Amino acid sequence: MEFGTSITPANGGDPVALARRSEELGFDLVTFQDHPYQPRFHDTWTLLAWVAGRTERIRLAGNVLNLPLREPAVLARSAASLDLLSGGRLELALGAGGFWDAIEAMGGPRREPREAVEATEEAIEIIRGMLDAGNQTPFRYRGRHYQVPNAQRGPLPAHNIPLWLGALGPRMLRLIGRKADGWLPSLGRVGVDGLRAGNKLIDEAAEAAGRDPSDIRRLVNVTPDVPLEILQTLEADTLILYTDDVSEMERFAAEVMPVLRATNRRPTRPSWVRAKRRDGIDYDGVPASADAVEPGDIDFPRLRSTYLRGGNPGIVLRPRTTGDVVEALAFARRHRNVPLGIRSAGHGVSGRSTNDGGIVLSVARLDHVEIVGDRRIRVGPGARWADIARALAPHGWALTSGDYGGVGVGGLTTAGGIGWLARKHGLTLDHLRSAEVVLASGQVVRVDAAHSPELFWAIRGAGANFGVVTDFEFDVDEVGDVGFAQLAVDGSDPAGVLERFGAAVEAAPRDLTAELIMSRPRPGAYATILAVVDSDDPETIVSQLEPVASIAPLLDQRVVITPYAGVMANAGDADHDGQGEPAARSGLIEHLTPEFSAAAEELLRSGAVHFFQLRSVGGAVADVDPMATAYANRAANFSVTALGGSQHRLDALWDRLLQPHFTGSYLNFDTDRRPERLRDAWPPEHLARLRDLKRRYDPDGLFRDNFYLGDS
Repeated sequence: MEFGTSITPANGGDPVALARRSEELGFDLVTFQDHPYQPRFHDTWTLLAWVAGRTERIRLAGNVLNLPLREPAVLARSAASLDLLSGGRLELALGAGGFWDAIEAMGGPRREPREAVEATEEAIEIIRGMLDAGNQTPFRYRGRHYQVPNAQRGPLPAHNIPLWLGALGPRMLRLIGRKADGWLPSLGRVGVDGLRAGNKLIDEAAEAAGRDPSDIRRLVNVTPDVPLEILQTLEADTLILYTDDVSEMERFAAEVMPVLRATNRRPTRPSWVRAKRRDGIDYDGVPASADAVEPGDIDFPRLRSTYLRGGNPGIVLRPRTTGDVVEALAFARRHRNVPLGIRSAGHGVSGRSTNDGGIVLSVARLDHVEIVGDRRIRVGPGARWADIARALAPHGWALTSGDYGGVGVGGLTTAGGIGWLARKHGLTLDHLRSAEVVLASGQVVRVDAAHSPELFWAIRGAGANFGVVTDFEFDVDEVGDVGFAQLAVDGSDPAGVLERFGAAVEAAPRDLTAELIMSRPRPGAYATILAVVDSDDPETIVSQLEPVASIAPLLDQRVVITPYAGVMANAGDADHDGQGEPAARSGLIEHLTPEFSAAAEELLRSGAVHFFQLRSVGGAVADVDPMATAYANRAANFSVTALGGSQHRLDALWDRLLQPHFTGSYLNFDTDRRPERLRDAWPPEHLARLRDLKRRYDPDGLFRDNFYLGDS
């Protein structure tokens, strides 16, 4: 059972203060009448927006919004925006009109009862259509009362905004049963018997339309003088107290709400959401702490896909704490028959962080970034590298971390972490000093060099097989401004460009870390070089870039001196909407020999690859003993990645042309699930050690939907 207040939007009172007090008292909803023609009232929509900014939790609605004076398509866009800005707190309660002289005086239409019902039904269709932001086509509608010739939908609101109707007549009640999400009358106008009769009519209309009546909320405005005994008999799941008297609000919150909340008539997910549930998942058994998102929920389009890849999981769990992760994994253990993906920020090139019909455990909300000492930080797995770089910048610090600011800490760190500062400062995992890990059993352990050292060794390079890391502790480096170069060179000689790039990078001082991006050779083709020089001296930057820029005729260049945070500020906050299943292959190689370069050119000319990238490693990465971490192939100077549209075609060419040249693999960029990839990623001694640890820490293979280390 939920409770709200209905506050007069009088410009001579203080409705904002009353709304804030409603929130403090534990009300779930605050509402305001909507009479745009009333000179003594604030505009209700403006007031709702202001109250949203002055409150934190309480939900907001008009009681009810005057449809004849609020254009439905515009109202839908406004609602989506306010819902997003308020964190999903807006509800839409609509009214067909009623005060027709005043509405007509404001320029609105005068409608007969039947016309008002027709117009309201059209408005519902328009609002729902405009809020369907997952539909990429323009919205068009031609009705008797409203015309929408060609409107762009969106933005996608933060939650499924319900449409409630304030209505009394039989035709309107039947419309609620057919199309709306809730009924909001005032008890003083309908009475207890009228409320019961109205609910019956709504139920009958819903069933006739093939709807589940339980999907329709039953809200009612009540006054403070209604006795508790009467309130207990009402067929309603939400009571809205109509008063501007703070003492009445306080009495209701103290004496009435606790009694009625005990009935626990909490609304469940509507039937149309439940209808999209996947087989094999106990949705009713999801822990409350999981903040689960199902395929029918509005948040699902934001979470189903990763940066590059489409997905369709059966449920996404969004824990906020380590304890929540423990409960989420307990739920996953009960569902060994469905896939399990662990997702941090959702970059997920390898495809491990989404699935079809399974569970995705998203740790994106564990995104804390804390400075805990001199050049020592603690961060959550869901934090993004752009956010970390920004937090460290005022201190003159940085942590080497991939080349894209939108990548999350968890997946990158536990696999390696090849980034812009790799040759100077090593891998991301080389800076890891301790970690908190939730094991497959649900046990929470803190690991470092002295505590569970074998597990600490394993999560630095094979972490996806051993648990969910919920907290990382890193040492960071002193890094000031750096030189960042974006160069375009003639790509007509791919093999020559590759060979010369390799030689230039290997000969460069460790200050320089670079990557080369190529695509299929064609007339006018160019290759892109991106490079960071860990120096703020212009002469040093230019001198270190010149050999790399000279590997082919230079077509374009842009070099800036910027904080490292500026280099990592290359990702927006938009939701991931990857499509399809792109194929990716990865390899580690010591030198870009003429033989390898020629083979790479043949691969590029095949057309099977649309993105080919080489990132420099070596330097400080190779200084670390290969046995020190599960990440083993430290002699490599380059990481090679290719993306294509067909796994079968890419595998065949990769295996024939490039695989013989590699000394290892970086599994974060590989979608090939054949068991040979494990032998590429880990030498025999590493692989045997990892499999022993897998049997110890995850004997039942809970973490199996990745590059599974279980015995083949």
